[in-house]
Amino acid sequence: MILSLAACGSEQATPPADQPSATTSVQPSPGEGQNSLTVQVKASPQAPATTWKLNCDPAGGDHPKAAQACAALTKAGDPFKPPPADQMCTKIYGGPQVATVKGTWHAKPVDVKFTRTDGCEMSRWSKVAPLFGDLPKG
Repeated sequence: MILSLAACGSEQATPPADQPSATTSVQPSPGEGQNSLTVQVKASPQAPATTWKLNCDPAGGDHPKAAQACAALTKAGDPFKPPPADQMCTKIYGGPQVATVKGTWHAKPVDVKFTRTDGCEMSRWSKVAPLFGDLPKG
């Protein structure tokens, strides 16, 4: 009986050449996939926007610091999570800069806004600062 089980394991599962394979592998095109973001940064809500495309794994797109931005996002753990609604935040104003990030991160949709209006928002901005490039002056 052991010999017959061993013999079953040695059979190939490859179909004959004249029959199609039952499995298909689809690879995303460059720039598509789990980590593809559009980053828009403004010096103030009324200012013109600077916009970049960022891809991670591998880092790319037209973002000026793609590798650093991808590393910061990865290190942040859940980089797009807003501060809890009941969290107490210092009323320190960090500036009028505004950023929006849209796209896909780890196969989840992203559509978030970052500001510097208080201590919680400044902390959130700082964790992923390379994502926003050089801080535009307000």
